[in-house]
Amino acid sequence: MLIRKTHLSGENIPSSQITPLEAFHSATTDRRAFLARAGVLAAGSAAASMLPRRAFGMEPLKTVSGQFSTTEAQTPIVRATTYNNFYEFGVPKDQPAKNAHTLKTRPWTVQVTGMVKKPQTINIDDLINYRPVESRVYRHRCVEAWSMVIPWDGYSLSEFINFCEPLPSAKYVAFISLYDRKQMPEAPDDYNWPYHEGLRMDEAMHPLTLLTFGAYGQTLANQNGAPARIVLPWKWGYKSAKSIVKFHFTDKQPSTLWNEANSNEYGFYSNVNPKRGVRYSQERERRIDSGFPHEIPTQMFNGYGDQVASLYSGMDLMKNY
Repeated sequence: MLIRKTHLSGENIPSSQITPLEAFHSATTDRRAFLARAGVLAAGSAAASMLPRRAFGMEPLKTVSGQFSTTEAQTPIVRATTYNNFYEFGVPKDQPAKNAHTLKTRPWTVQVTGMVKKPQTINIDDLINYRPVESRVYRHRCVEAWSMVIPWDGYSLSEFINFCEPLPSAKYVAFISLYDRKQMPEAPDDYNWPYHEGLRMDEAMHPLTLLTFGAYGQTLANQNGAPARIVLPWKWGYKSAKSIVKFHFTDKQPSTLWNEANSNEYGFYSNVNPKRGVRYSQERERRIDSGFPHEIPTQMFNGYGDQVASLYSGMDLMKNY
């Protein structure tokens, strides 16, 4: 797995290696027409990068109705954007919203490396515009026993993986996040940066796995993982890598930051499991919504078992956690 420091300026990436809009659009015959919003999104990201201290201010994002949703009460945007885990911008929950204004989301490129037909580098706006952005309301469960219900905006990661054309030998995909000490001076020293996560290929290809560019119908706030992140509603929240700069396809199970930090507690799969608690019980969670946080029972796979349990058929989920 390739893990190295990446600079947003693109100074290590020759312009000749960056996939242009026309090539990205026409690389396969089934591409849909690009949505005519790239200019709005570029302006939106610039605005978002300057307004992380507020709960509002992100640019509106054009979306279509998605097929996945829940009728549970949504967490207000002011809570979802001010109570965050994003250690690169500080460990206390209120620090990312205060500090992430240093994150520059343009220019931004995403690399595709490893076992693929053609390694390439893609501009973020081309990535956003590749498929219509859907609005999906997902439960979000943190391993710290709090949870939210968030309307995310993106499209299935499988769509992008199909574009990447991984080789048949690729069994996993790793996600590498940005790490730039100048933009992230609050990042604690005792972690193996950059943030790195990964999935088995069938997990990555599952329709629930969302390549995400927005929330609440607006471009992602910096503290929520702008400009692109993964959302995996049946796994602990730390599996959903933020501010991604690389997708790396491999035949070996990729290492992950939290598994390296504490392998007894943070497994590779990290499925929500109310029966598997190490430091504390996971049987209940504090739901953060429009009222005071209140406790509710935690569901296996965070309530998405009907959709994803078959991925782990025959596995001992207490050992393969």
